[in-house]
Amino acid sequence: MKIGVVGGGQLGRMLALAGHQLGFSFSFLDPSEASPAQTLGTHHQNPFSETSIRALLASSDYVTWEFENVPPEVLASLSSEAPLIRPSPHALEIAQDRLLEKDFFASLGAELPRYAAVQSLEQLSTALQEIGYPAILKTRRLGYDGKGQLIISSPSCLKDPALHRAASLLLSAPCIVEEMVAFDRELSSIGVRGADGSFEWYPLTINTHRKGILYRSTPLTSAETLADSISLQARSLMMKAMETLSYVGVLAIEFFERDGTLLVNECAPRVHNSGHWTIEGAITSQFENHLRAVTGLPLGATSPRAAAIAMRNIIGTEPNIPELLALPGVHLHWYGKEVRPGRKVGHVTIIADSPAALASIEESPVFDTIFGR
Repeated sequence: MKIGVVGGGQLGRMLALAGHQLGFSFSFLDPSEASPAQTLGTHHQNPFSETSIRALLASSDYVTWEFENVPPEVLASLSSEAPLIRPSPHALEIAQDRLLEKDFFASLGAELPRYAAVQSLEQLSTALQEIGYPAILKTRRLGYDGKGQLIISSPSCLKDPALHRAASLLLSAPCIVEEMVAFDRELSSIGVRGADGSFEWYPLTINTHRKGILYRSTPLTSAETLADSISLQARSLMMKAMETLSYVGVLAIEFFERDGTLLVNECAPRVHNSGHWTIEGAITSQFENHLRAVTGLPLGATSPRAAAIAMRNIIGTEPNIPELLALPGVHLHWYGKEVRPGRKVGHVTIIADSPAALASIEESPVFDTIFGR
């Protein structure tokens, strides 16, 4: 089976590592000269153009995505080839545009932060009167890991010349503004739906961010938390979203939890950073299950393998690998990327028999050196 992947980053790399054990071969389309996935399949160094994606389709049994910011006109032109592309271009179109994304989840009856579409300072001022402060201005398209965003903490903020210029710059493209939620926890939900409509769901994951970048994820692993109302809310919405979209593959939905209610933040129609723990921590990883779904194979079980699991992103630094791997239960994934400030260059997953044992490992001086406090 030949799998074409749009994008050759670390997600593509981990898809290929999971797919090789199933006997799949891979081709990657990526404009970068040195992408993390290039040693694991055929590397096509080309832009994400219609011509390049059509060539990938022609040489593949199935095409999937690890990078969804493909120009929308390319997706539209490929709609007739959608049976080869999983998940579908329609799901990608929704996820590319924050307004379409929020409107989609609102149509499903989900709770969301208050939001409004804006494209000028005048519209922003009017919207802020309804939404209140603090609020966050975001570009509708592109932007990730905190990029393409501006926090507006009070009515006087936009009187500051630097913030005024920053807002004007963002508003040169369509934007949304939404309330900043005073949340109790940030959570993510990862589900997978097969081509036959079968469904599997991973435990909710608690996420911690630093400077807009995911820092730590840990799944809820006890039977009690897997059956609580928050988990049931997330699972129900995941199933509804997937059924509405006739979705095939892995979908991630990020939430804010506030007073026992989940508010949708955003979604990703692909394998997701907060699900990296599933490689060692679940019976079937999100990467293997995505490929199973895309190719029409039966889905694998998603139960956790241990009582306590955590994933830490390695951001902008190169660890002392021998010291790190000397710790019990630690698994390193190094992406082969150039180390730069603020860049995800790898991650570790920690597997432990109890929360206390997990905490002991994460309190190691080795972890302090890599991750800080």
